[in-house]
Amino acid sequence: MNCDNCESDRLLDVMAHCSDTCVMNYKGVEHEGYPPYDLNLGGGDDVEFTVCLDCGKIQGLSKWPDPEFFTKQ
Repeated sequence: MNCDNCESDRLLDVMAHCSDTCVMNYKGVEHEGYPPYDLNLGGGDDVEFTVCLDCGKIQGLSKWPDPEFFTKQ
């Protein structure tokens, strides 16, 4: 598999199990609890993504919407 931005093969898979203790902050709005599914970074108790170590792009994402926890404010 190569990076969908720069074609590098230097991809790091990140997987974390956070047992509903994830904290995210976006524009001053804080979310604490399960990782939200809408950001395509995992969900439930798990955070999972692949990042390119050359260009820094998270794979499979071209543009992120505002997080659901922010738009509910």
